[in-house]
Amino acid sequence: MRNISDLIEHHLKSILQASRDGTVEIQRSELAELFNCVPSQINYVISTRFTVEKGYIVESKRGGGGYIRIRKLDLGQGSPVHEEVVRLIGKEISQREAMDIIERLYEDGHVTEREVRLLEAAVCRDVLQVPIPYRDQLRARLLGAMLVALLKG
Repeated sequence: MRNISDLIEHHLKSILQASRDGTVEIQRSELAELFNCVPSQINYVISTRFTVEKGYIVESKRGGGGYIRIRKLDLGQGSPVHEEVVRLIGKEISQREAMDIIERLYEDGHVTEREVRLLEAAVCRDVLQVPIPYRDQLRARLLGAMLVALLKG
């Protein structure tokens, strides 16, 4: 059986998928009540599983009529995908953030399963054995160059 965080994530993603504009607006307390958990559990799921690297923008408003709005970003809607990804990567990137971007590109059909394995192998901390922050900078340059080569064509 999946844990409560997985269930909450799945629920939110199914609502997002069903929405016309890729946006869901929820009330933290209502969602906590639905899953019989504390509101901080909802915060945890949203902050760890709905990140920019994973392709989501999260807005929240606290207070009586407060809400959490989650919007799925579509890569390639404005500028070419490779430009958006390079911008997202920036000058340095952690291994977790890099893996999230790679996973997102796979989910959106921009890279194949084989390319995912190659990309993940190249950005792994075990391969990039240099001190931080150089490792995160090197990872960003490698990942950016590889993704431009894969996505530009």
